[in-house]
Amino acid sequence: MRRPTISDLARASGVSVATVDRVLNARHRVREETARRVYDAAQSIGYHAVGLIRQRVFEDLPQYKLAFLLQKPTQQFYQAFAREIEAAARGVTNARIQTQIDFPSAATPAAIVEKLKALGARNQAVALVAPDYPAVTAAIEELKEKGVPVFSLLSDFASGVRTGYIGVNNRKVGRTAAWLIARTARKPGKVACFVGSHRFHGHELREIGFRSYFRENAPEFDVIDTLINLDTPEITHEATLTLLQKHPDLVGLYICGGGMEGAISAFREENLGGKVVLVVNELTPDSKAGLADDIVAMAIGTPLPGLCQELMVLMKDAIENSEAAIPGQSFLPFDIYLSENI
Repeated sequence: MRRPTISDLARASGVSVATVDRVLNARHRVREETARRVYDAAQSIGYHAVGLIRQRVFEDLPQYKLAFLLQKPTQQFYQAFAREIEAAARGVTNARIQTQIDFPSAATPAAIVEKLKALGARNQAVALVAPDYPAVTAAIEELKEKGVPVFSLLSDFASGVRTGYIGVNNRKVGRTAAWLIARTARKPGKVACFVGSHRFHGHELREIGFRSYFRENAPEFDVIDTLINLDTPEITHEATLTLLQKHPDLVGLYICGGGMEGAISAFREENLGGKVVLVVNELTPDSKAGLADDIVAMAIGTPLPGLCQELMVLMKDAIENSEAAIPGQSFLPFDIYLSENI
């Protein structure tokens, strides 16, 4: 494949070759908007000097090192999350953002704390997805004392210690899942939900919202005991099959956290599409296929692009200004996906 030339870059960015040359060699000042357009075009066509252009475009801007600790690197959702963080960092126009994205070696408090401390030592602010463990709170308190702001993502933790929470309103997510099941189930019956862990505050809030909706608005449904799936497809698959065998009158199932792939495959095996209402979180290739096949009734999604853009602003503000200026909670509207709008 031919390597893109300066003429290709000029064409892709809608400017003259001379303007591209000025950006590359910094001979004369170029308007920031124009320089950024050249930079974005260089990225999109794979121009070999994209690193040099980035340096030219951002050389006079302040630099920030931001760290992000996510979960489960093999899950499609977290892979998409990492991509959106990088895209949002590139999109910041008034600073140079250097990102470090990492994952704990295990979901244990010790593994999370180890990574958190390492990231906090090398970066100016940290944002992470984590269960709410006392050891994690203690580590965040240490970072706070050192002037490193820490943000909770998707699921809140260390309330009163962390700088802010950014995500959706998880209680409303749970109520929305219950609303759909109550409205679309063929008849009243048993409903169930899976949480990854009760240590995930977000999962717990979704479960609370789910149960409260049925209690208040659809008491004719029987919400059975919550099951823990550790966010893994394998456990979810087996637990779903066991659940269906034990409760033949099951009319609805909500997967509060990860592992939905297991429920989708179990429903497909048992040919339950349209018979038992399945609600999951996040739009991934698996949930999209489930929606298209009428296996999944609804997927409730986190607006990752908007979340990551908001995250860049808040983390930068927390570094530059007092934490008092940062909102304790930033709720974003969640996305609703049905078979008709995917």
